[in-house]
Amino acid sequence: MPDYLDDLRLAHALADAADAATTARFQALDLKVETKPDMTPVSEADKAAEELIRDRLQRARPQDAVLGEEYGVEGTGPRRWVVDPIDGTKNYVRGVPVWATLIALMEEAEDGFQPVVGVVSAPALGRRWWAAKGHGAFTGRDLAAGTPIRVSRVGRLADASFAYSSLSGWEERDRLDGFLDLTRQVWRTRAYGDFWPYMMVAEGSVDICAEPELSLWDMAATAIIVTEAGGTFTGLDGRPGPHSGDAAASNGLLHDELLGYLAPRP
Repeated sequence: MPDYLDDLRLAHALADAADAATTARFQALDLKVETKPDMTPVSEADKAAEELIRDRLQRARPQDAVLGEEYGVEGTGPRRWVVDPIDGTKNYVRGVPVWATLIALMEEAEDGFQPVVGVVSAPALGRRWWAAKGHGAFTGRDLAAGTPIRVSRVGRLADASFAYSSLSGWEERDRLDGFLDLTRQVWRTRAYGDFWPYMMVAEGSVDICAEPELSLWDMAATAIIVTEAGGTFTGLDGRPGPHSGDAAASNGLLHDELLGYLAPRP
């Protein structure tokens, strides 16, 4: 099996470059922000970071395809880099420090493309997380100073911490009742949002999290980090991996109960 460590080193270098670009424009008074056709914001920093990552990948991995939130897919083949230049753009443009660059490498498999490398870098928080298939998950400032991370062993919902992004998405998809029932069963709920709940699941500080609408670039990096930390990452339909358009992540022990509460109701 490939060890993916060269790819992981490259992903860290890409994250270093993206961090420099995004932090340079964070809280800038002249930051340019536009509205995309889906009515979500995109800043000049989103575009610049993705362009930078694509340029470096073109030079370092010219045979690999690239899929990014801002510029779509380029190239074909059995390996595909998936990039979210700023996950949490709404936070970024309002000066909230909870945002990150997400970089993943996916490889073609029997059940479709699956993530094999993931880096989540949140420079305004001073945090970074990463994983490579078969090598475990880590957090730290850089690759040379990583600390292994592992999901929690909490086995009862009554003792569990549940993280999410917002209520509106669950209501729009007629799943709010199940969501609220779940919040009544757990020990604690917090709406951290975006990438952060998944990293907390991987670290063991949160036990379960879920979101009702996501894109592949939101999930590819977080999925491999959660699973390499010993957790479970699926869609709300239970399909493993980041392909369902929504996500549920847990320490594994609580996953079936999590999916049960969030399943569609008649």
